[in-house]
Amino acid sequence: MTSAWMEMAASNGAMGVGLVVAAFVVVALLIGAFAVGIRVKRRESPPPTPDEQPHMPAGGPVRETRESRAPDEVPRGDERLLPHELHRQSSRSAPGQPRRRWDEGSSGSFGSGGPGGGH
Repeated sequence: MTSAWMEMAASNGAMGVGLVVAAFVVVALLIGAFAVGIRVKRRESPPPTPDEQPHMPAGGPVRETRESRAPDEVPRGDERLLPHELHRQSSRSAPGQPRRRWDEGSSGSFGSGGPGGGH
């Protein structure tokens, strides 16, 4: 063997040793991270017991209410309203407005190009 082959063999051996050392470092970091995770998990409060869980109301499950809502109108006047003169905007029940229904034979707004909602 020539000296060139010896030098290549020596450099490959050093690279192999470096890769093994790097692998050990990565494994050590993973084991350390796992240990830290276990310690953090032990310091957390335990999960709630069944007695601490939320319970159903005495009247049974809460049902959804479907109704039409109408917004509060902004008061109109000759003078400009200042922010402190306005109340919190809300909505109120709007009786007399029928709920929009799907019309038989209408595809609604999907694919029809129309406004949908039975109009």
